[in-house]
Amino acid sequence: MSAVLVIEDDDRIRLSLVLALEEEGYAAAGAPTAEEGLAAQRAEPADTVLVDLMLPGIDGFECIRQLRRTDDVPIVVISARDDTHDIVAALEAGADDYLVKPVAVKELTARLRALRRRGRTAAPDAVPVLRFGELEVSPEAGEVRLAGQRVPVTRTEFQLLCELADHPGRVLSRQQLLRRVWGYDGGDERLVDVHVGRLRQKIEADSSAPRHLVTVRGLGYKLAR
Repeated sequence: MSAVLVIEDDDRIRLSLVLALEEEGYAAAGAPTAEEGLAAQRAEPADTVLVDLMLPGIDGFECIRQLRRTDDVPIVVISARDDTHDIVAALEAGADDYLVKPVAVKELTARLRALRRRGRTAAPDAVPVLRFGELEVSPEAGEVRLAGQRVPVTRTEFQLLCELADHPGRVLSRQQLLRRVWGYDGGDERLVDVHVGRLRQKIEADSSAPRHLVTVRGLGYKLAR
């Protein structure tokens, strides 16, 4: 049974989400503050964490950053804030996805299922190591290395990189990547753009002039050797 932690200060919303998730077959628990949620995740890690942005004390952005320092758990933001700046800031902090309140339970569970499929298990015919100069992607080991040094990436970043590495030199559109990585038919392309930006910070010597993870204007992204 997949476990979900809901970090939400509104008692009514938190309880309704926990109950709805339990009805869908999840083991759900709630925390009213980031501090309690972070402690709960350290004590008994959940498979997915839902985070509201407007939390008392430590806010949702900092909560995500603190989770990301030690944990690659999938993080979904659930917030009433739908401003582009807030969405991008949450994704840049390390969130994997973003839903605007009020959230339909069926949409939420569909997102959770997609996140769970986004694991580190290689396909049966996966090549052990995919090399792009000093960049190495190992689908079987679930590792990314740059000049021999392991690069810490989240599950979503890893899956995105694997998808591009599996099609070397081929341009994949944002919508193709949304379908293949996030499991969405249609969706917010900012998810792709922000995750590409985060990956570039990790795998490029100069993220402003990328050599490997390249933008093809008007078409999408490709991984070049």
